[in-house]
Amino acid sequence: MSGEKSRAFLDRLDSDDPVLHAGGYLFEMERRGYLQAGAYVPEVVLEHPDALEELHAEFARAGTDIMLAFTYYGHREKLRLVGKEDLLEPLNREAVRIARRVVKRYPDCFVAGNICNTNVFDPGNAKSEAEVRGIFTEQLTWAAEEGVDVIVCETIAYLGEAKIAVEVAQDFDLPLVLGFAVHRSGKLRDFDGSVAEACKIVRDHGADVIGVNCHRGPATMMPLVEEIVGSVEANHVCAFPVAYRTTPEQPTFGALRDPDMPYPEQVPNGIPFPVGLDPFVCTRFEMGEFARRTKELGVRYVGGCCGTGPHHVRAMAEAMGRQTEASKYSPDMSKHYALGDHASLKQHNREYAGKMTAAGQL
Repeated sequence: MSGEKSRAFLDRLDSDDPVLHAGGYLFEMERRGYLQAGAYVPEVVLEHPDALEELHAEFARAGTDIMLAFTYYGHREKLRLVGKEDLLEPLNREAVRIARRVVKRYPDCFVAGNICNTNVFDPGNAKSEAEVRGIFTEQLTWAAEEGVDVIVCETIAYLGEAKIAVEVAQDFDLPLVLGFAVHRSGKLRDFDGSVAEACKIVRDHGADVIGVNCHRGPATMMPLVEEIVGSVEANHVCAFPVAYRTTPEQPTFGALRDPDMPYPEQVPNGIPFPVGLDPFVCTRFEMGEFARRTKELGVRYVGGCCGTGPHHVRAMAEAMGRQTEASKYSPDMSKHYALGDHASLKQHNREYAGKMTAAGQL
Protein backbone atom coordinates (compact mmCIF):
# COMPACT_ATOMS: atom_id res chain seq x y z
CA MET A 1 0.00 0.00 0.00
CA SER A 2 1.32 3.42 -0.97
CA GLY A 3 1.27 5.19 2.37
CA GLU A 4 0.04 5.52 5.93
CA LYS A 5 -3.10 7.43 4.92
CA SER A 6 -3.98 4.75 2.36
CA ARG A 7 -3.78 2.09 5.04
CA ALA A 8 -5.79 4.29 7.39
CA PHE A 9 -8.50 4.57 4.76
CA LEU A 10 -8.85 0.79 4.53
CA ASP A 11 -8.85 0.50 8.32
CA ARG A 12 -11.65 3.05 8.46
CA LEU A 13 -13.88 0.72 6.46
CA ASP A 14 -13.73 -1.75 9.34
CA SER A 15 -14.77 0.85 11.90
CA ASP A 16 -18.25 1.92 13.01
CA ASP A 17 -17.74 5.39 11.52
CA PRO A 18 -18.51 5.52 7.77
CA VAL A 19 -16.38 7.49 5.35
CA LEU A 20 -18.40 10.52 4.22
CA HIS A 21 -17.96 11.56 0.59
CA ALA A 22 -18.72 15.02 -0.85
CA GLY A 23 -18.83 14.81 -4.63
CA GLY A 24 -21.01 17.68 -5.82
CA TYR A 25 -18.25 19.74 -7.43
CA LEU A 26 -19.44 19.67 -11.03
CA PHE A 27 -22.95 20.99 -10.48
CA GLU A 28 -21.99 23.28 -7.61
CA MET A 29 -19.27 25.01 -9.63
CA GLU A 30 -21.72 25.40 -12.54
CA ARG A 31 -24.34 26.93 -10.23
CA ARG A 32 -21.76 29.40 -8.92
CA GLY A 33 -20.79 30.49 -12.42
CA TYR A 34 -17.34 28.92 -12.73
CA LEU A 35 -18.05 26.05 -15.13
CA GLN A 36 -20.11 25.65 -18.30
CA ALA A 37 -23.02 23.21 -18.37
CA GLY A 38 -22.88 20.99 -21.42
CA ALA A 39 -19.16 20.46 -21.83
CA TYR A 40 -18.72 20.20 -18.05
CA VAL A 41 -14.93 20.36 -18.30
CA PRO A 42 -13.45 21.37 -14.91
CA GLU A 43 -11.53 24.38 -16.23
CA VAL A 44 -12.24 26.07 -12.89
CA VAL A 45 -9.18 24.20 -11.58
CA LEU A 46 -6.92 26.52 -13.58
CA GLU A 47 -9.13 29.55 -14.18
CA HIS A 48 -10.57 30.06 -10.70
CA PRO A 49 -8.54 27.93 -8.26
CA ASP A 50 -9.50 30.09 -5.27
CA ALA A 51 -13.19 29.38 -5.87
CA LEU A 52 -12.53 25.65 -6.03
CA GLU A 53 -10.37 25.74 -2.91
CA GLU A 54 -13.18 27.52 -1.06
CA LEU A 55 -15.67 24.82 -2.05
CA HIS A 56 -13.26 22.14 -0.83
CA ALA A 57 -13.06 23.98 2.49
CA GLU A 58 -16.85 24.30 2.72
CA PHE A 59 -17.26 20.56 2.21
CA ALA A 60 -14.55 19.90 4.80
CA ARG A 61 -16.27 22.16 7.35
CA ALA A 62 -19.50 20.31 6.65
CA GLY A 63 -17.88 16.97 7.50
CA THR A 64 -16.56 15.26 4.38
CA ASP A 65 -13.77 12.75 4.90
CA ILE A 66 -12.84 12.71 1.21
CA MET A 67 -11.11 15.68 -0.39
CA LEU A 68 -11.88 14.77 -3.98
CA ALA A 69 -9.50 16.23 -6.54
CA PHE A 70 -11.74 17.83 -9.14
CA THR A 71 -10.65 15.86 -12.19
CA TYR A 72 -14.06 14.45 -13.04
CA TYR A 73 -14.32 14.95 -16.82
CA GLY A 74 -10.76 16.23 -16.71
CA HIS A 75 -9.55 13.49 -19.04
CA ARG A 76 -8.13 13.59 -22.54
CA GLU A 77 -11.38 12.89 -24.38
CA LYS A 78 -13.30 15.69 -22.67
CA LEU A 79 -10.54 18.27 -23.05
CA ARG A 80 -10.19 17.31 -26.71
CA LEU A 81 -13.85 18.21 -27.25
CA VAL A 82 -13.18 21.78 -26.12
CA GLY A 83 -9.76 22.08 -27.77
CA LYS A 84 -7.77 22.17 -24.54
CA GLU A 85 -5.75 18.95 -24.51
CA ASP A 86 -2.69 21.06 -23.74
CA LEU A 87 -4.17 21.72 -20.28
CA LEU A 88 -4.54 18.03 -19.45
CA GLU A 89 -1.51 17.49 -17.24
CA PRO A 90 -1.51 20.89 -15.50
CA LEU A 91 -5.23 20.57 -14.76
CA ASN A 92 -4.86 17.11 -13.24
CA ARG A 93 -1.83 18.02 -11.16
CA GLU A 94 -3.24 21.32 -9.92
CA ALA A 95 -6.53 19.69 -8.91
CA VAL A 96 -4.68 17.41 -6.50
CA ARG A 97 -2.54 20.27 -5.21
CA ILE A 98 -5.63 22.35 -4.43
CA ALA A 99 -7.18 19.43 -2.55
CA ARG A 100 -3.95 18.89 -0.63
CA ARG A 101 -3.80 22.55 0.40
CA VAL A 102 -7.17 22.18 2.10
CA VAL A 103 -6.16 18.91 3.75
CA LYS A 104 -3.37 20.78 5.49
CA ARG A 105 -6.18 22.57 7.35
CA TYR A 106 -8.25 19.39 7.74
CA PRO A 107 -5.62 16.65 8.19
CA ASP A 108 -8.11 13.88 8.94
CA CYS A 109 -9.41 14.04 5.35
CA PHE A 110 -8.17 11.67 2.67
CA VAL A 111 -7.02 13.12 -0.65
CA ALA A 112 -8.70 11.22 -3.48
CA GLY A 113 -7.66 11.08 -7.10
CA ASN A 114 -10.65 10.96 -9.41
CA ILE A 115 -11.33 9.12 -12.66
CA CYS A 116 -14.67 8.59 -14.32
CA ASN A 117 -16.63 7.41 -17.35
CA THR A 118 -14.51 8.01 -20.45
CA ASN A 119 -17.40 8.07 -22.94
CA VAL A 120 -15.27 6.10 -25.41
CA PHE A 121 -15.60 2.56 -24.03
CA ASP A 122 -16.94 0.06 -26.56
CA PRO A 123 -17.31 -3.52 -25.25
CA GLY A 124 -15.21 -6.00 -27.18
CA ASN A 125 -13.36 -3.31 -29.11
CA ALA A 126 -9.67 -3.74 -28.34
CA LYS A 127 -8.75 -0.26 -29.60
CA SER A 128 -11.38 1.32 -27.39
CA GLU A 129 -10.30 -0.70 -24.36
CA ALA A 130 -6.69 0.39 -24.91
CA GLU A 131 -7.81 4.02 -25.13
CA VAL A 132 -9.70 3.74 -21.84
CA ARG A 133 -6.68 2.13 -20.18
CA GLY A 134 -4.52 4.99 -21.44
CA ILE A 135 -6.93 7.64 -20.13
CA PHE A 136 -7.04 6.07 -16.68
CA THR A 137 -3.29 5.47 -16.59
CA GLU A 138 -2.22 9.02 -17.40
CA GLN A 139 -4.66 10.57 -14.94
CA LEU A 140 -3.64 8.22 -12.14
CA THR A 141 0.06 8.69 -12.92
CA TRP A 142 -0.27 12.40 -12.20
CA ALA A 143 -2.52 11.81 -9.20
CA ALA A 144 -0.11 9.31 -7.66
CA GLU A 145 2.87 11.57 -8.26
CA GLU A 146 1.03 14.40 -6.51
CA GLY A 147 0.38 12.16 -3.51
CA VAL A 148 -3.24 10.99 -3.35
CA ASP A 149 -4.32 8.52 -0.67
CA VAL A 150 -7.14 6.77 -2.51
CA ILE A 151 -8.76 6.64 -5.95
CA VAL A 152 -12.44 7.28 -6.59
CA CYS A 153 -13.66 5.97 -9.94
CA GLU A 154 -17.23 7.08 -10.55
CA THR A 155 -20.21 7.01 -12.86
CA ILE A 156 -19.18 3.85 -14.69
CA ALA A 157 -21.95 2.25 -16.76
CA TYR A 158 -19.99 -0.71 -18.18
CA LEU A 159 -18.69 -3.76 -16.35
CA GLY A 160 -15.79 -3.94 -18.79
CA GLU A 161 -14.75 -0.35 -18.13
CA ALA A 162 -14.93 -0.99 -14.39
CA LYS A 163 -12.57 -3.95 -14.70
CA ILE A 164 -10.04 -1.81 -16.56
CA ALA A 165 -10.22 0.83 -13.81
CA VAL A 166 -9.52 -1.83 -11.18
CA GLU A 167 -6.53 -3.15 -13.09
CA VAL A 168 -5.02 0.29 -13.59
CA ALA A 169 -5.53 1.23 -9.93
CA GLN A 170 -3.75 -1.96 -8.89
CA ASP A 171 -0.72 -0.82 -10.89
CA PHE A 172 -0.47 2.16 -8.54
CA ASP A 173 -1.07 0.19 -5.34
CA LEU A 174 -3.80 2.59 -4.21
CA PRO A 175 -7.19 1.74 -2.66
CA LEU A 176 -10.02 2.01 -5.17
CA VAL A 177 -13.62 3.09 -4.62
CA LEU A 178 -15.75 2.41 -7.70
CA GLY A 179 -19.32 3.49 -8.29
CA PHE A 180 -21.60 2.20 -11.03
CA ALA A 181 -24.05 4.61 -12.66
CA VAL A 182 -27.36 2.81 -13.12
CA HIS A 183 -29.55 4.24 -15.84
CA ARG A 184 -33.33 3.91 -16.27
CA SER A 185 -33.08 0.29 -17.41
CA GLY A 186 -31.76 -0.72 -14.00
CA LYS A 187 -28.85 -2.58 -15.60
CA LEU A 188 -25.34 -1.91 -16.82
CA ARG A 189 -24.91 -1.44 -20.54
CA ASP A 190 -22.80 -4.54 -21.17
CA PHE A 191 -24.06 -6.97 -18.52
CA ASP A 192 -27.38 -8.79 -18.41
CA GLY A 193 -27.15 -9.67 -14.74
CA SER A 194 -28.11 -7.48 -11.81
CA VAL A 195 -26.10 -4.54 -10.55
CA ALA A 196 -25.47 -6.50 -7.35
CA GLU A 197 -23.95 -9.35 -9.38
CA ALA A 198 -21.76 -6.87 -11.26
CA CYS A 199 -20.60 -5.40 -7.96
CA LYS A 200 -19.57 -8.83 -6.70
CA ILE A 201 -17.60 -9.43 -9.91
CA VAL A 202 -15.74 -6.13 -9.57
CA ARG A 203 -15.10 -6.67 -5.87
CA ASP A 204 -13.65 -10.10 -6.67
CA HIS A 205 -11.61 -8.44 -9.44
CA GLY A 206 -9.88 -6.31 -6.82
CA ALA A 207 -11.92 -3.17 -6.03
CA ASP A 208 -11.68 -2.22 -2.37
CA VAL A 209 -15.08 -0.52 -2.32
CA ILE A 210 -17.82 -1.08 -4.87
CA GLY A 211 -21.34 0.22 -5.26
CA VAL A 212 -23.39 2.91 -6.96
CA ASN A 213 -23.21 6.64 -7.53
CA CYS A 214 -24.83 9.37 -9.59
CA HIS A 215 -27.98 9.24 -11.78
CA ARG A 216 -30.27 8.07 -8.98
CA GLY A 217 -31.46 10.04 -6.00
CA PRO A 218 -31.84 8.58 -2.50
CA ALA A 219 -35.30 7.07 -3.13
CA THR A 220 -34.34 5.06 -6.22
CA MET A 221 -30.79 4.26 -5.17
CA MET A 222 -31.67 2.73 -1.82
CA PRO A 223 -33.24 -0.47 -3.25
CA LEU A 224 -30.05 -1.07 -5.24
CA VAL A 225 -27.91 -0.52 -2.15
CA GLU A 226 -29.97 -3.03 -0.20
CA GLU A 227 -29.49 -5.59 -2.95
CA ILE A 228 -25.75 -4.96 -3.24
CA VAL A 229 -25.30 -5.38 0.52
CA GLY A 230 -26.72 -8.87 0.06
CA SER A 231 -23.94 -9.72 -2.42
CA VAL A 232 -20.89 -7.79 -1.15
CA GLU A 233 -19.58 -7.21 2.37
CA ALA A 234 -21.50 -4.14 3.54
CA ASN A 235 -18.41 -2.35 4.81
CA HIS A 236 -16.98 -2.48 1.28
CA VAL A 237 -20.06 -0.96 -0.36
CA CYS A 238 -20.31 2.67 -1.48
CA ALA A 239 -23.41 4.73 -2.19
CA PHE A 240 -23.44 8.40 -3.17
CA PRO A 241 -26.68 9.45 -4.86
CA VAL A 242 -27.51 12.66 -6.67
CA ALA A 243 -29.35 15.17 -4.51
CA TYR A 244 -32.50 15.05 -6.61
CA ARG A 245 -35.92 13.60 -5.81
CA THR A 246 -36.13 10.71 -8.25
CA THR A 247 -39.11 8.32 -8.24
CA PRO A 248 -39.90 4.81 -9.51
CA GLU A 249 -41.60 6.45 -12.48
CA GLN A 250 -38.66 8.85 -13.02
CA PRO A 251 -35.78 6.80 -11.56
CA THR A 252 -32.85 8.96 -12.70
CA PHE A 253 -32.23 12.69 -12.70
CA GLY A 254 -32.09 12.57 -16.48
CA ALA A 255 -35.65 11.27 -16.47
CA LEU A 256 -37.14 13.95 -14.23
CA ARG A 257 -39.90 16.02 -15.82
CA ASP A 258 -42.24 18.74 -14.58
CA PRO A 259 -44.86 19.44 -17.28
CA ASP A 260 -46.12 22.50 -15.39
CA MET A 261 -42.73 24.20 -15.24
CA PRO A 262 -42.08 26.86 -17.92
CA TYR A 263 -38.55 26.22 -19.14
CA PRO A 264 -36.59 28.74 -21.25
CA GLU A 265 -34.75 28.07 -24.49
CA GLN A 266 -31.65 26.97 -22.56
CA VAL A 267 -33.60 23.86 -21.56
CA PRO A 268 -33.95 21.99 -24.89
CA ASN A 269 -37.27 20.25 -25.49
CA GLY A 270 -38.40 21.01 -21.96
CA ILE A 271 -35.98 18.40 -20.54
CA PRO A 272 -34.69 19.92 -17.29
CA PHE A 273 -31.48 17.89 -17.10
CA PRO A 274 -29.04 19.31 -16.27
CA VAL A 275 -29.80 23.01 -15.84
CA GLY A 276 -33.49 23.01 -14.85
CA LEU A 277 -33.40 20.55 -11.99
CA ASP A 278 -33.95 23.08 -9.21
CA PRO A 279 -37.58 22.03 -8.48
CA PHE A 280 -36.39 18.48 -7.81
CA VAL A 281 -33.58 19.19 -5.31
CA CYS A 282 -33.64 17.02 -2.19
CA THR A 283 -33.89 18.64 1.18
CA ARG A 284 -31.01 18.24 3.58
CA PHE A 285 -33.26 15.95 5.63
CA GLU A 286 -33.74 13.51 2.75
CA MET A 287 -29.99 13.23 2.25
CA GLY A 288 -29.51 12.85 5.98
CA GLU A 289 -32.06 10.05 6.11
CA PHE A 290 -30.22 8.26 3.30
CA ALA A 291 -26.99 8.46 5.32
CA ARG A 292 -28.70 7.16 8.43
CA ARG A 293 -30.29 4.21 6.63
CA THR A 294 -27.12 3.18 4.82
CA LYS A 295 -25.17 3.31 8.06
CA GLU A 296 -27.74 0.95 9.60
CA LEU A 297 -27.20 -1.41 6.65
CA GLY A 298 -23.47 -1.46 7.44
CA VAL A 299 -22.41 0.60 4.42
CA ARG A 300 -19.14 2.33 5.25
CA TYR A 301 -18.70 4.71 2.30
CA VAL A 302 -21.61 7.08 1.77
CA GLY A 303 -22.13 10.60 0.49
CA GLY A 304 -23.60 12.70 -2.28
CA CYS A 305 -22.98 13.19 -5.98
CA CYS A 306 -24.36 15.80 -8.43
CA GLY A 307 -26.52 18.46 -6.84
CA THR A 308 -25.05 17.93 -3.37
CA GLY A 309 -24.12 21.07 -1.47
CA PRO A 310 -22.34 21.60 1.84
CA HIS A 311 -25.67 21.78 3.69
CA HIS A 312 -26.52 18.28 2.47
CA VAL A 313 -23.12 16.98 3.61
CA ARG A 314 -23.52 18.53 7.05
CA ALA A 315 -26.96 16.95 7.41
CA MET A 316 -25.55 13.56 6.42
CA ALA A 317 -22.74 13.86 8.94
CA GLU A 318 -25.15 14.83 11.71
CA ALA A 319 -27.54 12.02 10.78
CA MET A 320 -24.64 9.63 11.34
CA GLY A 321 -24.09 11.07 14.81
CA ARG A 322 -21.28 13.54 14.16
CA GLN A 323 -20.72 17.17 15.03
CA THR A 324 -18.84 19.08 12.35
CA GLU A 325 -17.20 22.46 12.30
CA ALA A 326 -20.25 23.80 10.47
CA SER A 327 -22.63 22.26 13.03
CA LYS A 328 -22.19 25.42 15.08
CA TYR A 329 -24.60 26.95 12.58
CA SER A 330 -27.04 24.08 12.24
CA PRO A 331 -30.70 25.18 12.44
CA ASP A 332 -32.27 25.92 15.81
CA MET A 333 -35.77 27.07 14.97
CA SER A 334 -36.64 27.40 18.64
CA LYS A 335 -35.00 30.83 18.35
CA HIS A 336 -37.19 31.97 15.48
CA TYR A 337 -38.99 35.21 16.36
CA ALA A 338 -42.42 33.79 15.50
CA LEU A 339 -42.10 30.01 15.35
CA GLY A 340 -39.78 29.43 18.28
CA ASP A 341 -40.29 28.62 21.94
CA HIS A 342 -36.76 29.30 23.21
CA ALA A 343 -36.57 30.51 26.80
CA SER A 344 -34.83 33.70 25.69
CA LEU A 345 -37.81 34.80 23.58
CA LYS A 346 -39.86 37.44 25.34
CA GLN A 347 -43.59 37.30 25.87
CA HIS A 348 -44.25 39.89 23.18
CA ASN A 349 -42.64 37.55 20.61
CA ARG A 350 -45.21 34.90 21.47
CA GLU A 351 -48.03 37.42 21.37
CA TYR A 352 -46.83 38.69 18.00
CA ALA A 353 -46.69 35.13 16.64
CA GLY A 354 -50.21 34.51 17.92
CA LYS A 355 -51.51 37.58 16.10
CA MET A 356 -49.80 36.52 12.86
CA THR A 357 -51.23 33.01 13.12
CA ALA A 358 -54.72 34.33 13.76
CA ALA A 359 -54.36 36.60 10.71
CA GLY A 360 -53.37 33.61 8.55
CA GLN A 361 -49.84 34.91 7.96
CA LEU A 362 -48.06 31.88 9.43
